[in-house]
Amino acid sequence: MASGAGTPAPTAEQAPTLGGAVSAIKQSLLARFAAYLDSLDEHELEGIAATAKGPNEASDLASVFVELAALRGDVRTQSRLVKEALEQFRSVFDTLQVSHASMDQELKRVRTEAGEKQRELLKPLLLDIIDIRDRLSTAIAQASAGPPWFEWLLPKAFWDARTSSREGIGMIVRRLDRVLAHRGVVPTDTVGRVFNPRIAAAVATVVRQGMPDGHVVEEVRPGFLWNDELLRPAEVIVVKHEGKEGST
Repeated sequence: MASGAGTPAPTAEQAPTLGGAVSAIKQSLLARFAAYLDSLDEHELEGIAATAKGPNEASDLASVFVELAALRGDVRTQSRLVKEALEQFRSVFDTLQVSHASMDQELKRVRTEAGEKQRELLKPLLLDIIDIRDRLSTAIAQASAGPPWFEWLLPKAFWDARTSSREGIGMIVRRLDRVLAHRGVVPTDTVGRVFNPRIAAAVATVVRQGMPDGHVVEEVRPGFLWNDELLRPAEVIVVKHEGKEGST
């Protein structure tokens, strides 16, 4: 059946296209209206509400604009509160970082002072142990030396007791060496090396063929290092070919 005069009705294929266009126009208008409302302040909104036509229309528009103004005020308030909260959090975070750094420095200082104090208290004890070790080592060296002629006349029991005593003293010395090593105390190595005044003191010089000048030929008293730091210098005899030998 033919359609009436005027604009022809849209076909079935054109209906969805027109509907989508109308929907897009509506969304565009709503977005522009929302942007326009956001750009207005409260006084402008009240002026628009006052100029609306009709009492009912004016009342409805005024209510809408008042609600919009209140909503925008709430949004601004919330934004300000969030910003303040972020600033407070940043301030607290900075304070915590500074406090953490200060605490680390304080802990390092306390540990350093505690280590130095412990070292001051332990050093005399270690030196006393080393002195006892020196005396026992001297006793072993004397017992190992050849006895006087008259001691050969003594009975075998004497020689057995002397041997047992020397072995017992040797065990004590080895035990003291383990104790010192456990504390990081080790003897210096000077014999056969170039004389090093940082870890040794020359108590005498001697002419020794086959060894160059300035080399340690004998260690009178051993030196010790404590955790790679000098605890007690060694007393040594150094080779010197020029001039006469003697004490320095």
